[in-house]
Amino acid sequence: MTNASLPLLIEPEDLPPHLDQNRYRLVDLSAVEQYAQAHIPGAVHLAPARTTSGPPVPGLLPPPGQLQQILGELGHHEELHYIVYDDEGGGWAGRFIWLLDAIGHARYSYINGGLKAWLEARLPTEQTANQATPTQPQVQIETGPSMTLDELRNMLDSDELVIWDARSPAEHRGEKVFARKGGHIPGAVNFEWTAGMDAQHGLRLRHDLARQLEALGITRDKQIVTHCQTHHRSGFTYLAAKILGYPRVKAYPGSWSEWGNHPDTPVES
Repeated sequence: MTNASLPLLIEPEDLPPHLDQNRYRLVDLSAVEQYAQAHIPGAVHLAPARTTSGPPVPGLLPPPGQLQQILGELGHHEELHYIVYDDEGGGWAGRFIWLLDAIGHARYSYINGGLKAWLEARLPTEQTANQATPTQPQVQIETGPSMTLDELRNMLDSDELVIWDARSPAEHRGEKVFARKGGHIPGAVNFEWTAGMDAQHGLRLRHDLARQLEALGITRDKQIVTHCQTHHRSGFTYLAAKILGYPRVKAYPGSWSEWGNHPDTPVES
């Protein structure tokens, strides 16, 4: 495999060992403590919380100034190809890929299973902190990868729509409540994010994931909109749908922290 042809999904063993830092950026979205203990050689750390907007609706994009600062620290430019991973199977990494989609940057790859799979494969790690040569990018937000509360509410009756709820079954049923209202968006299909990971193979995507989703009606002919509580867990489901080749995938970044706290949103349980 040449550096010029990195696919969206990279197996840990297939990551090229010597990446041109002018063309590639390996980004670690693990916990700060994990990055200090061990990370993939050459990786630059990005604290996951920095990719969020903060309360009351943390799933939204960071403010423009913060977003440009983050990307500048990563040395962002139009030709840069990001290779991303985390230590939890793809939630934060997927959210970062959604963030890149939101600025119209389509050059990226995900290391299958992230750090968990990397360690299980006994591949080398380092403790040295890395930094990119900073840039001063100017970014424009594109709305295509995301759906707002009003857009989603207006689509609820559409036969084209499938809402993929990545939360736990207890949250979906309204037994665990982390907002003013419990339950789920009417018609939403519940498939918890961790169910899409293979715990026996370093949290890589399950080989039968497409079949599982199709059995639930989450099919490639539909407009897929995925969410969780804060668009962290649904970072994985957004990424997974893209890896599976679903042509129409959007995130609802407001997620349940917005829908479940809004006075006029319909809810099922």
